[in-house]
Amino acid sequence: MNVLFVCSGNTCRSPMAEGYLKSLNLPGVFVKSAGVAVGSFSGVNPNSVAVMAEIGINISGHYPTQITKTAIDWADEIICMNSSHKNAILSVESGKNISVLGGGIFDPYGSGVSVYRECLDQIINEIDLKFLGVGVIRAKKSHIADIAKLEKICFSEPWSENAITEAINNGTEIFVAIKNNTFAGYAGINCVLDEGYVTNIAVTPEFRRQGVAQKLINKLNFLAKQNSLAFITLEVRCSNNSAIQLYTKNGYTREGVRKGFYNNPKEDAVIMTKRFL
Repeated sequence: MNVLFVCSGNTCRSPMAEGYLKSLNLPGVFVKSAGVAVGSFSGVNPNSVAVMAEIGINISGHYPTQITKTAIDWADEIICMNSSHKNAILSVESGKNISVLGGGIFDPYGSGVSVYRECLDQIINEIDLKFLGVGVIRAKKSHIADIAKLEKICFSEPWSENAITEAINNGTEIFVAIKNNTFAGYAGINCVLDEGYVTNIAVTPEFRRQGVAQKLINKLNFLAKQNSLAFITLEVRCSNNSAIQLYTKNGYTREGVRKGFYNNPKEDAVIMTKRFL
């Protein structure tokens, strides 16, 4: 399948979308991007390059390209950043599969790096939903019952619905993973000045070992960048080797032990921290 991402100048949104989807290495998926009004841009926006580099993707060599009939003919699917881009293509080509990514991606052009991070975060979430069937969104009131149910499954001292509601009201950031339109897990974090303290990360049994926990960790990393956090830290049972391996793979290091931190059963906690500064 040939996928063509389209925005205005092909310097911000569509190059980031192209670079991210390419990075997924999906079998049989080939990706390009173009703009409907490229003008005289000589290169990709530096802020786009910077935020993509933060997640290990290099788009510095991208050159803005005006959309052409050849590009339209090449594409099996054309994914636009907003409805005006879609309408511009429909005015010359009506026989293609043309859509708007996630209902529309806001334009960060002219803004600072933090806004570009927010834009990339939105792009990643919508691409994950479309191509992988999994995305991460901020928790809504309707998710609280699912979170509390998962707490009872995963933890010996689970949070109640009231405790979760109170935590959200007091500033705890909670994100939920949605896979195939179903609640698949959640992560919570408290940000205090430039420090991030993870409350819990949990995945429903039916969605484990399917990349859901990784998506939740990626979301926390984005939040850390957006809020200029110096570090994120968490506790994990010393016997939870799979979680420790996942955190280690994501750049967390052991920084101590809390003796007898967990109950039912009593167990030590390993303190793991990922530092950004």
